Amino acid sequence: MPMAAKGFDPNGPLDPSRALVPAVVRVNTQTVRRGFWPKIRKLAPRIPFAGDAVALWFCARDAATPTGTKAMLMAALAYFVVPTDVLPDWFVGLGFTDDAAVIAAAIGIAGRAIKPVHREAAKALLARMAED
Repeated sequence: MPMAAKGFDPNGPLDPSRALVPAVVRVNTQTVRRGFWPKIRKLAPRIPFAGDAVALWFCARDAATPTGTKAMLMAALAYFVVPTDVLPDWFVGLGFTDDAAVIAAAIGIAGRAIKPVHREAAKALLARMAED
């Protein structure tokens, strides 16, 4: 049965309790693949948590990261990518506070899975993007 028939809206708000359901993991992964880099390129200079978000992306793509952790990271990154969230991004001064909170929670959940190599890769990539 297609996901839409089950009442799942891939553009709707994310439900953290469903983050590990395989179909939801696939939708989150597709959402992140389509929207993460365009959003980071556009917003990195304006959001203080860009380095954390990119480090989460590197961690989620690392083969050594546990599958459940990857799923939770993709859910957090999908929340960042999806334009409809608790506080729409266009609210000046407040629009990214919910995104920052979700990224911070994901960092807490991922714990030791986020390695220095992920943070270093994120820092280097953002520095290259700033030069362009």
